[in-house]
Amino acid sequence: MASLAVAMLLAACTGSDPGTAGRSPTAPTPTPAEASASRFPTRWPIKHVVFIVKENRSFDEMFGLFPGADGARFGMDYDRRRKLVRGTDGRVPHDLPHDRPAAILAYDGGKMDGFGNRAGEFYAYTQLHPDQLPNYWQWAKDYVLGDRFFASVNGPSFPNHLFTIAAQSGRTVENPILPPGARGPYMVKGWGCDSPKGSLVTALDTEGHETKISPCLDFRTLGDELDGKGIPWAYYAATPKQKGYIWSAYDAVRHIRRSGEWNRRSRPVDDFVSDVKAGRLSPVTWVTPQFALSEHPEYNFCWGENWTTKVVDAIMRSPMWKDTAIFLTWDDWGGFYDHVPPPQIDKFGLGIRVPLLVISPYAKRGLIDHHHGEFSSVLRFIEDNWGLRHLTHRDGEAGNLGWDFRFASPPRAPDPRALRTDCRGPIFAPPPRTAYLPVGPGANTG
Repeated sequence: MASLAVAMLLAACTGSDPGTAGRSPTAPTPTPAEASASRFPTRWPIKHVVFIVKENRSFDEMFGLFPGADGARFGMDYDRRRKLVRGTDGRVPHDLPHDRPAAILAYDGGKMDGFGNRAGEFYAYTQLHPDQLPNYWQWAKDYVLGDRFFASVNGPSFPNHLFTIAAQSGRTVENPILPPGARGPYMVKGWGCDSPKGSLVTALDTEGHETKISPCLDFRTLGDELDGKGIPWAYYAATPKQKGYIWSAYDAVRHIRRSGEWNRRSRPVDDFVSDVKAGRLSPVTWVTPQFALSEHPEYNFCWGENWTTKVVDAIMRSPMWKDTAIFLTWDDWGGFYDHVPPPQIDKFGLGIRVPLLVISPYAKRGLIDHHHGEFSSVLRFIEDNWGLRHLTHRDGEAGNLGWDFRFASPPRAPDPRALRTDCRGPIFAPPPRTAYLPVGPGANTG
């Protein structure tokens, strides 16, 4: 705790420009000795945890047809019952509403019938079929699929990504709003301490009222707990020059972003596979993709699934597979229909249901996990495995997902998946020109 306080004090006293402080264009590469995980005692045989966070998919949209899971083939659009029609594993022509107001509308007091607003009228009531997500579907059959796993906040990406590192969002419930005409560093939008001056984000005060605060926040994170025990960790994300940098969650934590810890722990996501091949996988690792590979609806889902396959295959083909647990999830529902009302455990959420895949040589085969969980549950697994303190009431009260594993059995052999060959179109092509235009009565979608 003392080291954290010193770091916060130094950050506050420097007065550094948040767009330049503590940054190097390329983070230093860790040495194999630094990344060696076997020397740290653990509760279970797991020496590596990889937490992969993708974008904007609900459980029913991806796994509503999975045998034995609590999925739906029909959804309610207020008083209208609608069939969930076959979706696309390419690009959705419009991004769907998925901000805080859209989440509240979709939830509709637990009726789960308010998804059909704006572009949701056309795309929310769709779902993928097994042939459209073959590797995700196979992992669900071979390992663990969670069908009671929820986003931590009933809202969009920014607060939910913060929950993946801290079991809290710094009271935020929305994505930051940048000043008109402003751009982040390197001409790419940033959401945390790299946001342009004047950026604000909606937060809830102690009475639950909305207020506006800076998106450069400060609170204790799981990285701080790991540092306290000398356990290496890394966060792989798009670089400041790449779209997707907005999901680099530690950029929003002032005492890390404005200290040397940023250069030690923040890594380019494009280096992840090569680092694994070189034996440089830290004990705890977060991985978020570039925007075009995130499965955000206006980008190609097929290419996104291939990216995830490369990440998982790299681990499976490495010596680290034998003691690794991979937790793969999506940060929010993305505007797609889901029929299960999220439990409201505090004023922030839970949010609408998202898929969870647990992939490990110790994961139970073909288990559908019906336990309630959220992003804090993954943090609880890490905390219990390495003997770390809980950060908030969320991870303190969460289950640790230990029931998804069979640690008494020998580790299973890896089974890398082939990449899909049916993806169409350029990976990094811009989204459709209609993607962010208003949709609805009287809207000009031209």
